[in-house]
Amino acid sequence: MPDIHVSAAVIVDDDGRVLVVRKQGTTRFMQPGGKPEPGESAAQTLIRELHEELGLDLDEADLVPLGTFISEAANEPGHRVVAEAFSTSIDPATATVQAELAELRWITPADAATLPLAPLSVEHLLPIAWPPRSL
Repeated sequence: MPDIHVSAAVIVDDDGRVLVVRKQGTTRFMQPGGKPEPGESAAQTLIRELHEELGLDLDEADLVPLGTFISEAANEPGHRVVAEAFSTSIDPATATVQAELAELRWITPADAATLPLAPLSVEHLLPIAWPPRSL
């Protein structure tokens, strides 16, 4: 199964909600982030992607590394995603839909139960944001 390497963000607000996004032409919500450009570190990729997709201005000191996680890709059948994940927290008012995004949502564990989510989010990233008993 071919790998797609990405950087992904678990972004929380002061109320414990997690930010998920949906790209244009897709149905599943996922953590924001994206694929690296040549020569970028995982953190540099995420900072660039969060700026392009959500208008956020972050630097590496704002990111807490969470590790590397592997799941079935949400939008590329027959592929798996290898994600370098980071966490951060922001004011929800600072994030706006831009670039290839169609929508963003701030979700709670109850919302996650009813929303179509990417496998990476369900299997790895949301359990980091919320204890497993909450999902």
